[in-house]
Amino acid sequence: MPGSLQTAAPNGVLPQNLCTAFAEERALLQLQSGYHDGTIHRSQLAQISRRTFKLAKRLTATDLATLKSFFDARQGGLVPFLFYNPWDATPVGSNYDPTGNSTTGRYTVVFRGGWQQSTGFTRTSIQQIELVEVA
Repeated sequence: MPGSLQTAAPNGVLPQNLCTAFAEERALLQLQSGYHDGTIHRSQLAQISRRTFKLAKRLTATDLATLKSFFDARQGGLVPFLFYNPWDATPVGSNYDPTGNSTTGRYTVVFRGGWQQSTGFTRTSIQQIELVEVA
């Protein structure tokens, strides 16, 4: 049927040691039109906010290699995968399931942003990479 979207089929689960490196952000997208008299007309594009997860800590060499191989295996954002937000469970991090069967704190996401890294003395930062919820 034209205009209908397929549900994203996730391929794999982000390793648990990398899940804690991401922090959640939420955004409610809207259209805005400004007029010559200074008034602004706003309309929402969605009724619920969209989750994104940004890399919030610098990575060790081991974690960097794990993330890079996972990123490459997902073709840099073309293939969706499962991400477990460790802060959605009590105690923190108890919701991780390497098989992807547990639904607590589980999100289907893709990578957004290019791979661009800068390395300090012992840690590496990846500035532009984030995870975006697709389902």
